[in-house]
Amino acid sequence: MKRYFNAAFFYAIAAMVFGVFYREFTKFNDFTSQTTLSVIHTHYFVLGMFFFLFLLLLEKNFAFSNAKTDKIVLVYHAGLNLTVIMFLIRGITQVLGTSLTSATNAAISGMAGIGHILLGVSMILLLLQMKKKIQ
Repeated sequence: MKRYFNAAFFYAIAAMVFGVFYREFTKFNDFTSQTTLSVIHTHYFVLGMFFFLFLLLLEKNFAFSNAKTDKIVLVYHAGLNLTVIMFLIRGITQVLGTSLTSATNAAISGMAGIGHILLGVSMILLLLQMKKKIQ
């Protein structure tokens, strides 16, 4: 349970840091349009902090964690952070007005998509782990 709390705490701090980064980076560059940087804050709060606080409560009630769960959680972390890194790269290029080749643009979108797939698959696998324990 302590690992879930520590993850939630880490993601809460990261969400706040990236929220400030988004605000200050766009202000410093006089950027007023939409940018992908704006979603990093909410992704880290919801998919990071809230998700792990929710897991903490479920672990306390159902004790579903085991070695397999630990591996699934690692995949979840990888998916969330890969997604956010790609959002960060995309957002910085948007703010700076960097033109991307179609291949680079597709690579950034593809990697963010892989991150989302890892998130989705690991969520389903965690739910299945919980289902086994509850039955």
